Amino acid sequence: MKSKAKRPHPLQWILEPVEAEPSFFQKHMFGCQAAYLHGRLVLVLAAQEDPWNGLLVCTSREFHAALIRDYPALQPHPVLPKWLYLERSCDAFEETAEQLAQQVIRNDPRIGVEPSARTRKRRK
Repeated sequence: MKSKAKRPHPLQWILEPVEAEPSFFQKHMFGCQAAYLHGRLVLVLAAQEDPWNGLLVCTSREFHAALIRDYPALQPHPVLPKWLYLERSCDAFEETAEQLAQQVIRNDPRIGVEPSARTRKRRK
């Protein structure tokens, strides 16, 4: 019988410093791993084909310029332009991802969005 053990996400190391925070949790989201802290969706780990291969920073458009100024490797995601994206192929990927994780721990108000409430479908 084969084991059903899940392999860790290849970018899970980014979240290791965040995992110790009491409000942290993560869950599967459109083939990626979504990280929540302080009740907000903060980061999404993506390890698929481009443009889903890197780190998505969940934020509002009003914070894009400031975050890009602080982290020049960030760019609006080509499919979800409301969020910023750090491509895994970027030379500064590891360093920038680690810095962003630290900003999340510091509860940077520019990073994180309130998760939308799920609505239950009514049965007829």
